[in-house]
Amino acid sequence: MERRLKPVDITRIKEMANRLVANINRVIVGKSEAIRLVLVALFCEGHVFIEDVPGIGKTMLAKATSKSLDCSFKRIQFTPDLLPSDVTGIYYFNQKNSEFEFRPGPIFSNIVLADEINRATPRTQSCLLEGMQERQVTVDVETMLLPQPFMVIATQNPVELEGTFPLPEAQLDRFLLRVRLGYPDSDEEKAILTRFQEENPLDSLEPVIKAKELVEFQKMCRRVYVEESVRNYIITITQATRNHKGIKLGASPRASLNLYLSSQALAAIDGRNYVIPDDVKHLAVPVLAHRTIVKAETGIRGHSAETVINEILDKIPVPLEETT
Repeated sequence: MERRLKPVDITRIKEMANRLVANINRVIVGKSEAIRLVLVALFCEGHVFIEDVPGIGKTMLAKATSKSLDCSFKRIQFTPDLLPSDVTGIYYFNQKNSEFEFRPGPIFSNIVLADEINRATPRTQSCLLEGMQERQVTVDVETMLLPQPFMVIATQNPVELEGTFPLPEAQLDRFLLRVRLGYPDSDEEKAILTRFQEENPLDSLEPVIKAKELVEFQKMCRRVYVEESVRNYIITITQATRNHKGIKLGASPRASLNLYLSSQALAAIDGRNYVIPDDVKHLAVPVLAHRTIVKAETGIRGHSAETVINEILDKIPVPLEETT
C-alpha cells in the first residue's frame, strides 16, 4: 500500500521552502522562479546546471543556497590545468607514520560549486560522473561514499567559448535541471545597487535548515502521490521527444525519472501531497531541454530545444480529473 504524505508533513516542507526562498532572496533580487527550481533539485536529491551570461548572479545564487543550509560547502574553479585528483582527492605518503593516507578533495562536501565547468578538460569533467550519479567516488582501487545530502551546482557561460570544452551528453544527463537567470529589469537592477551599496548581504546570511532535516524532507518528497494518468503524461512527453522529426537525440529514461521526481518535489514545495499536470508542464523545459539535441536544420530555422519541447507540450492533451 502506497504511503502518502500527511498534511502536517506537507506543511513542514512548504514552510521550510518558504524560509529558504526568503533567505536566498535577501541576496538574489527578482529571481524567485530560479530559486524555486534550485530548491526543487535540492529536495529531490538532484544537481543543477546554471547557464547564462557573465555577471548576472550564477555563482552568487549557488553560494546563497549553500549558506542557507547548515552543510559543508566547497567551490571548485574549473580551469584547463585542473586534474581529476584536484577534485576527488589523493593518497599521499605520511612520513610521520610511514603510511599512505587519503586527503579528500572538494567533492567530499554536501554542496559542491563547479564554477565554469566547461573550462576544464573532459577527463576532469568526467571525474564528477560517478559522484553525481552514484554518490560515491573511486580513487585508485578504493570506493568511498560521499556525504548526505550531496548536490553539485555547476555554472557555465554560453559566451567566450574559445578554449572551452562543452559538456558531453552523458554528463549533461546527470543534471536534474538547467536554470537560466536572465537580465534583471530596471527596478530589479536598482534594488541590486541599493542592496549591495554598503555591504554584501551574502556575508551575513545565516543557515535556516540543517543537513539532517534536509535529508528527512528529501525522503518525504518521494511519498508525494502521482496518479496513473499523470505518470502516463510524463511518459508521453519524453517519448514524444524521441519521435519528434526536429530532434536528433531525445530525452533518456533518466529524464523521465527526473521529471517524475522533480514534479513530486514541486508539489510538496507548493503545499500539495499530490502531483498535478501543471507541475509536469512547469518543469518539462528545465528538466528536458538540456538533454535534448535538435537537428541542424531545426536550429537553422531558429527552433531551440526549449521551443520544440513547448510545441510538444501544446500538442499533448493534459490529463483531466475524472468526475463521477
